[in-house]
Amino acid sequence: MDWVEITVCTLPGTVEVVAELFEEMKTGGVIIEDPAVILRYAAETHPDEWGVPGKVSEHDWPLVKSYLPVDPDLDRRLSDFYQALERLALSPAPQVSIRRVVDEDWANAWRAYYKPVRAGQRLVVKPSWEEWSREEGDLVIEMDPGMAFGCGTHTTTLLCLRLLEVYVRSGITVYDVGTGSGILAVAAAKLGAGRVIAVDLDDLACRVAVENVIRNKVTGIVKVVHGNLLDLVEGRADLMVSNIIASVIINFTPAASRALVPGGIFIASGIIRDHALKVRDAMEAAGLAIREQLSEGHWVAFVGEKISE
Repeated sequence: MDWVEITVCTLPGTVEVVAELFEEMKTGGVIIEDPAVILRYAAETHPDEWGVPGKVSEHDWPLVKSYLPVDPDLDRRLSDFYQALERLALSPAPQVSIRRVVDEDWANAWRAYYKPVRAGQRLVVKPSWEEWSREEGDLVIEMDPGMAFGCGTHTTTLLCLRLLEVYVRSGITVYDVGTGSGILAVAAAKLGAGRVIAVDLDDLACRVAVENVIRNKVTGIVKVVHGNLLDLVEGRADLMVSNIIASVIINFTPAASRALVPGGIFIASGIIRDHALKVRDAMEAAGLAIREQLSEGHWVAFVGEKISE
């Protein structure tokens, strides 16, 4: 299938509202690229080419990308998007570009720069087509994100992976809400979780997540559920992780708290720094005591502990 890639270049403080717009349109997922993160990753992996200043400005605006299928409804959906973006009245106005891609082009684009990365003390995220010299204690996650978004190199995902290393205990139940490619669910399983439920509303994301679960040989631990947040999930978890956007986390936090056992942990990421206080307040109002906060660049992740019923 062919797709149209919509790229919105916007100020850091407006990233979430643009991402929300894509979510409301039910596009093929949302990806946020931070040039500062891209520069650092490129310099680490290709120092000869990128290890010099001036290639990418760390003051460049972030990019918010999403995808629409090329079908008879495309023109109407694009028109609706432009009108909705204009109604946001963002200042300065975001810059929008559109290009057509096919599945093969998408796969080749990922292969061009997606390299193995050490995400924490033990976790290593490795593209399925790359080699890795395993060190003692390494837990290697093999990924092929396809068009599901979640390759493990974005700051928000890395923050989650680092926190999962700290808080996942042997045998616990974990919910990964908004699983995307399934990377966090697979990580939880490799870290020793006994049962992992990976949920996503996007059908394509669920298919890719299932493939990555199989690829990493954790099918007996991870179950992928196609649904909205916790609507189709029964029972309570010891730990929940959600790497989405602040507005969704704020609205979702009361349900997340109810779905945790007393003392359960909620890891929330995908939060722009400007909205961090609102998320923190929402978590505390839902009975989640903030135990830890990690920040990098424009991004923040919180760890909340359910303190009572």
